[in-house]
Amino acid sequence: MSQKTILSINNLCKSYKRGSEIIPVLESLNLHINEGEFLALMGPSGSGKSTLLNMIAGIDKPDSGEIIIDNVNITTLDDVGLAHWRALNIGFIFQFYNLIPVLTAFENVELPLLLSPLTKQQRRIHVRSALEVVKLQDRADHYPHQLSGGQQQRVAIARAIVTDPALIVADEPTGDLDKKSAEDILKLMSALNDDFKKTIIMVTHDPRAAKKAKITKYLDKGFLNDVLTETPL
Repeated sequence: MSQKTILSINNLCKSYKRGSEIIPVLESLNLHINEGEFLALMGPSGSGKSTLLNMIAGIDKPDSGEIIIDNVNITTLDDVGLAHWRALNIGFIFQFYNLIPVLTAFENVELPLLLSPLTKQQRRIHVRSALEVVKLQDRADHYPHQLSGGQQQRVAIARAIVTDPALIVADEPTGDLDKKSAEDILKLMSALNDDFKKTIIMVTHDPRAAKKAKITKYLDKGFLNDVLTETPL
């Protein structure tokens, strides 16, 4: 039985203007990921890894090319349509958690569901299930400042999976954690991939983190390679 392609990136180009100068970041980039894969994206600082991740997540837009996720060409969506699609189809895990300080863990996890048609009771069931997956159901009423860094990242992961998204993207998810907490988060992400069949794309500088992935690709000078050409910084 053939695997379903969950992500197709075709001839993607992105550049930025610096004064009168145009700086190319990504040039005719192509990438195809099957459902259930765990991809680590590595490369030197400034190589465009986070830019690529943001475009996959619908946070940024390319200059040209197309990004098709779960049969939806997101490059054709307007800003409103893209925001709604992103809320229900992408789980984003940030390096610095991006939790709302005045909301409890439960309320932070619930945020993406507020754009869904679920009832309050249905949202409650989804949030409790997500917190149970990350083993923080007993911290639901705690605020971010009452949690360790590792626990805050677990809340962020629960928020990322609560809508059962087609794709999880993670930008340096262990970059702000101590070694033990980082290992715990990587084990959790591996479990999401192995046990829950979640498709994950993770940007990382850490070779130890990349080893948890099933595929590693290296981005350098706007191009993707399967072989490391420079040491990631």
